[in-house]
Amino acid sequence: MGRSNIAGAWGELQAAEYLKKKRYKLLASGYRCRFGEIDLIASNRKYLVFVEVKLRKSARFANAFEYVDSRKQDRLRTTASFYLAENPTSLQPRFDVIEIYAPDGTATVSPEIIHMEDAFR
Repeated sequence: MGRSNIAGAWGELQAAEYLKKKRYKLLASGYRCRFGEIDLIASNRKYLVFVEVKLRKSARFANAFEYVDSRKQDRLRTTASFYLAENPTSLQPRFDVIEIYAPDGTATVSPEIIHMEDAFR
């Protein structure tokens, strides 16, 4: 596993723990199909949430969510549609972005986590 894969997995774990503390149920991690990948899929009583996790050392150059451009959003929507076709639900789908700022990378003890609900309006 490459260095960025390890960091990405660490970031997704931080986001998953954050969501669990907020009483979300984690349904999938690293969901893949031929259209793309969704980092985390979780649910609460009202929403089925497709989560894109962005890990950065800082927001010096740009906020992490700015890296989720329209092409990435389109791929996520298509992948989510495929997931929903395989896993029907009565929950309202929603797309969230979780930014994780970890100045010391995976050695960061308390990363800053910013959860943007309904991020693709």
